[in-house]
Amino acid sequence: MTMSAELAIDVRGMTKRFDGRTVVNAIDLQVRAGEIYGFLGPNGSGKTTFIRMLCGLLRADGGSGSCLGYDVIRESESIKRHVGYMTQRFSFYEDLSIAENLDFVARMYAVPNRRAAVEKSIEQLGLSGRQKQLAGQLSGGWKQRLALAACLIHDPKLLLLDEPTAGVDPKARRDFWERIHELAARGLTFLITTHYMDEAERCHRLGYISYGNLLAHGTVREVIDQAGLTTWSVSGPNLAELARKLRAQPGIKQAVAFGNMLHVSGDDAAALEQVIAPFRTPDYEWARIRSGLEDVFIHLMEQSRDNFSPA
Repeated sequence: MTMSAELAIDVRGMTKRFDGRTVVNAIDLQVRAGEIYGFLGPNGSGKTTFIRMLCGLLRADGGSGSCLGYDVIRESESIKRHVGYMTQRFSFYEDLSIAENLDFVARMYAVPNRRAAVEKSIEQLGLSGRQKQLAGQLSGGWKQRLALAACLIHDPKLLLLDEPTAGVDPKARRDFWERIHELAARGLTFLITTHYMDEAERCHRLGYISYGNLLAHGTVREVIDQAGLTTWSVSGPNLAELARKLRAQPGIKQAVAFGNMLHVSGDDAAALEQVIAPFRTPDYEWARIRSGLEDVFIHLMEQSRDNFSPA
């Protein structure tokens, strides 16, 4: 085992194919120890497959590198012992209590002083008083806390969280992210997939994967700048009809509704301004704005090709 003092994940060319289709295409990824790295992309883009390769649940068809200092191809069993993996769906026994579920996970990892570890986990995640409650009776937010507690019970160095906040309310999401940042400050590393742009902005760095290809990566500002988009907002009457007309114009990459306005974007600032000029009538209020993550990700998704579409 050899581990960089800086990198928890350092892989290159990671590739996975199913039935002749490449679902993860030669991805390079470096994640620093103690970093929260956001992994974004549409459904079916390869995010979950990539995570499963990292933690040894799937064997890569190509690529090399290390995760927590272990070779991702040859030492997957060692990686599993030091990683916590939180799946998209709640995967615990609903007819067992919180404490019983945590005890079961602790047994699987051969955690020493198991009873003390379960009690500590319950206290740290704010589950005290609920330890006897059946998992099947928990709300989405409490199930999320149980899943995170189970991920942490064996003191992993890396957490791989696959859309961990899907289906939970805004307060539970906020509390979850506060806990994530607390743990990262103590040195725990996170790779988190999400569809929520506000969550992406809470990450130290992020990457955007679409149909198996890593299209952008860096800090939020770096990812936005890499896209080279210029965006205008417009408000006024009958925006649906205006959007239809704008989308037919050359130089306009997207015209997307955002509440009571449209975001109109293009990758050539001068050409975009020229194209929208005829639409800047007194009925509409136009303003040039800074492109946001959602503008960028819609643009990236529309520019990418489905790897399962006909050739």
